[in-house]
Amino acid sequence: MLEPPLVPTPGQGRDLLRRELLDPAYHQDDLLQRLLAWLERRIVDVLAVASNAPPLSAFAAMAVGLVLVLALIWLATRARTAPQRRSPQESLLPDASITAREWRDRAERAAAEARHSDALVDGFRALVARQVERGRLDAAPGTTAHEVAETLRAAYPSQAAGMSEGARLFDLVLYGEREATQEQATFVLALDDELAGVR
Repeated sequence: MLEPPLVPTPGQGRDLLRRELLDPAYHQDDLLQRLLAWLERRIVDVLAVASNAPPLSAFAAMAVGLVLVLALIWLATRARTAPQRRSPQESLLPDASITAREWRDRAERAAAEARHSDALVDGFRALVARQVERGRLDAAPGTTAHEVAETLRAAYPSQAAGMSEGARLFDLVLYGEREATQEQATFVLALDDELAGVR
């Protein structure tokens, strides 16, 4: 045992700390139990103080506490539902230099290889790029598939339902990570054909 004044060397200090932390008192309960016990002590203290306070002050303190708890819950739910940043590959048109014809070729290759999800996503991108090239759309960064469908309703009123469905499928496959079926990919490619005037 060291005698006062205690000026241990670094090695002695580590040994003393290690021995202290091996004391069973530190390992009787876990961190959660300690936290709950501390919280319980704080609540008891607050209730003891509140019981000695005038009723109006106690009521005001409880109201403020309730508002704070509700605000924290609201902030926690907002943080969880806040949109996350997407990578450039997950945007509507990740590369503005790719033409509608190139997107369509990619989509047709993917369809031929039975990669239906890629065919659907690239097919919808071909549709959007074609409308940008025709001047009917301004697909600025951050434009959503839903916004594209809304904008094109005026230009193609007879295809409004198809545009909404195509945008919904695009979102489900790209952002919802759902697998597209062959029929869904074919639907989007046919929609591109219809808007392009092929049929």
